[in-house]
Amino acid sequence: MHALRYFFSEAAASLMRGPVASALAILTISTGIFVLGVFLVVNANFQRVVDRWSQSAELSIYLADDVTPDQLAGIDQVTSRSGLVAHQEYVSREQALSRFKTDFPDLAGAAGNLESNPLPASFELQLKADVRESTIAVDGLVSTLNGTPGVADVRYDREWLARLNTVVRIGRIVATGIVILLAIAAAMTVSNVVRLTAAARRDEIEIMQLVGAPFAFVRGPFVAEGILQGGLGAVVALIALTFAFYFVRTKFTALTFLAPPMAAGLILGGILLGCIGGYVVARRVR
Repeated sequence: MHALRYFFSEAAASLMRGPVASALAILTISTGIFVLGVFLVVNANFQRVVDRWSQSAELSIYLADDVTPDQLAGIDQVTSRSGLVAHQEYVSREQALSRFKTDFPDLAGAAGNLESNPLPASFELQLKADVRESTIAVDGLVSTLNGTPGVADVRYDREWLARLNTVVRIGRIVATGIVILLAIAAAMTVSNVVRLTAAARRDEIEIMQLVGAPFAFVRGPFVAEGILQGGLGAVVALIALTFAFYFVRTKFTALTFLAPPMAAGLILGGILLGCIGGYVVARRVR
């Protein structure tokens, strides 16, 4: 305990002796962690939306304008026998136009001026939860429906959701690369600042070595200095992220913030970056 008190008291004194360099290191770490935090918040909210859309994915069967009652019965028979459908609803052309006007009020006037209703009737199918991930089964149903008389087109939300998930994965890879670069830059900045501290204390270090001070007491303050810089940088980043989040939330109220374990992980990540930067310098002290 006495050793830790000595390490951190020396580290705090060192930060006060070089406030500009220390502030630069803290700012670099806070920038990297802030970017990571923004990515985590955006990813968590975006993934939540995608998951909700995935759970409510529908298969829409658009009917031909001249569909007959017998053909409607045939389509209903195909969907019923598939065993994949949890709920099925018939939407007439009039209902489709009414929904369009409700969903797009800005275009309602233009739609009302049309001489005829351009929207087709359709069946909207809600798939069972246990078969949503069964791509082969759903693709088979879509293929069968496309060949059924009276069907003009079949659209399955899962197709564009799969493309959306691909975009999300690519975004994660790009963001991960950016975060790694920022983390390397932060660790290098900390190590350079601590290296300046080591150079300024060269005479003191030599005296400590001459009197037989343990290596832990010589190197410990440098590691502690990196930990302080990393921890302060993480706290600054988390405060900035909180303010930014609540500012954005005034316009998008459905957003959610980071879970407490993830926020704690950001702080620990900053401490780890600072520790690595300080340790790199401390190893070179002989």
